[in-house]
Amino acid sequence: MVTSAATTVGRRTRARFGVLATNFLVLGLNYSDRAAFGVAAPFIIAEFGFSSSAFGWLAAAFAFTYSPFGFIGGWLADRYGPRNVMAWAIAAWSVFTALTAAGFSFISFLVIRLLFGAGEGPQATVTAKLMHNWFPKRELGMAVGVANASTPLGGAIGTPIVVAIMAATDGNWRLPFIIFGAVGVLFLVGWLVVVRDTPEQHRGASEAEVAYIREGQASAGKASAGRATAWWRYLRISSVWATAVAYFGYAWILWTFLNWFPTYLVQERGIDLAQLSIGGSLPWIGGCVGMVLGGVVTDWIARRTGRSMEARRWTVVVCLTLTAVLFAFVGVVSSTTGAIFLMAVVILLLYFTGAQYWLIIGEAVPGDAYGSVSGAVQMFATTASIFAPIVTGYVIESALGWTGTFAIGGAVAVLGALLLGFFGKERSGDVMEVG
Repeated sequence: MVTSAATTVGRRTRARFGVLATNFLVLGLNYSDRAAFGVAAPFIIAEFGFSSSAFGWLAAAFAFTYSPFGFIGGWLADRYGPRNVMAWAIAAWSVFTALTAAGFSFISFLVIRLLFGAGEGPQATVTAKLMHNWFPKRELGMAVGVANASTPLGGAIGTPIVVAIMAATDGNWRLPFIIFGAVGVLFLVGWLVVVRDTPEQHRGASEAEVAYIREGQASAGKASAGRATAWWRYLRISSVWATAVAYFGYAWILWTFLNWFPTYLVQERGIDLAQLSIGGSLPWIGGCVGMVLGGVVTDWIARRTGRSMEARRWTVVVCLTLTAVLFAFVGVVSSTTGAIFLMAVVILLLYFTGAQYWLIIGEAVPGDAYGSVSGAVQMFATTASIFAPIVTGYVIESALGWTGTFAIGGAVAVLGALLLGFFGKERSGDVMEVG
């Protein structure tokens, strides 16, 4: 009788799902904190008299530091482990979330937003690194999808919470930032208690669970054999740089929505505070559904076809193209309800692709370079979070207005999808070529 490795070392535990749940909660808080600024934007603009272009620079200030710290976070996670890097990130972004309430001028908001962005930058690459450490390939799409599904869920929950607090305090937009900052300290404690860098370091993970994870692990969960290849050499792989361009298009739409959609609903559609609670949160719910489904569905397709890279690539190409087309039409829909519903579909499709960028990179590079390479991809892609808010601010003030804003975002995303379709084809031996 042949006995599997898992049965010889006892019962298989499920500690990996405790790590996943903790990461889920932390990323939910991350996006609640991030979404708060967009929800409070109409009231901040009104109180301080900021123009749309001036507020665009404040929204983009976050991204000037968020983008490079995505790379820095991944690089540090490769060297010091995702647990410690995320702990420092939680502490930093919670402090500067609370300090947003102390903003009193354009310059003060600018500085706070720069520091806030640095704190939030590492979360995506550190999450990707942690999930690759903790999950076998057959579960990886689900794990990355579920972990990141909390980001739109954080927006969906955070939006009505911010609105409710402001409504209960006669429009006090500062209090939500203070409350969210305090909650972050509690989440930091929970993170340190539950999470470890690898299953081997976790007291709750049995030998059977460790064996199950390691036997079926994706390349990014394993170290490359022999001398580690300089991480930057992997950037020349076509699937890596084409993914980065597609991710840029994804980020352009996301950051336009995140920073400007509440203001669009208030200024262009004329909705009030109560209606903003619903209109601002509904698209986020669509995003949560899309993120989970995207990970689960592409895992299923990959298992059925045996072509994991291609399943994930074509998911991005098709869904990002549909996202772009629908996003371009948001500004011309006649009714407010129609615009909100269409945006919910846009964000659902957008987030359907959300886990795939990290998974494609995971297929292409070994574990000892994964944090750095994925961080470099994120750093490039999230430069869209710099340009999109600034460009939007100026376009709104031009003759193009909101209609032009949505059309430009759609065009950028289509370009990224087309490049991934043409240049992101799976090639055997890509990793060996740069070794």
